[in-house]
Amino acid sequence: MAILSILLAALASFALGAAWYMMLAQPWMAASGVAMGADGKPRNSDAPLPYLVSFVAMLIVAATMRYGFGLAGIDSAAGGFFGGVAIGALFIAPWITLNTGYANRPWSLAVIDGGYATLGCAAMGLVLGLF
Repeated sequence: MAILSILLAALASFALGAAWYMMLAQPWMAASGVAMGADGKPRNSDAPLPYLVSFVAMLIVAATMRYGFGLAGIDSAAGGFFGGVAIGALFIAPWITLNTGYANRPWSLAVIDGGYATLGCAAMGLVLGLF
């Protein structure tokens, strides 16, 4: 059951990320400075490697969250959701903000990426809390 919960949590966060970045594609591409092709899409949008790497990262985060939730005694959907919000908003988003500042990128990039980190971890936590 543990592996299934980790896989489902990673899938939930990955799907949310797809929706988040489709909705915010234009501001994200402008803020991140990603190279775009003539079609207006990122040049590497057809390459599978970034998606594979991001899903593996999601699996690592979900497995780590599951372990931490077990230590903290989080065993409900609400506890998982709020635990995920805390991890995303208080650990990951500040680190993203730090990287954004040092890279001299627009602060809107930190808001977009940090927002996804918060919502993605919330979705992961919710799924993990259900199992």
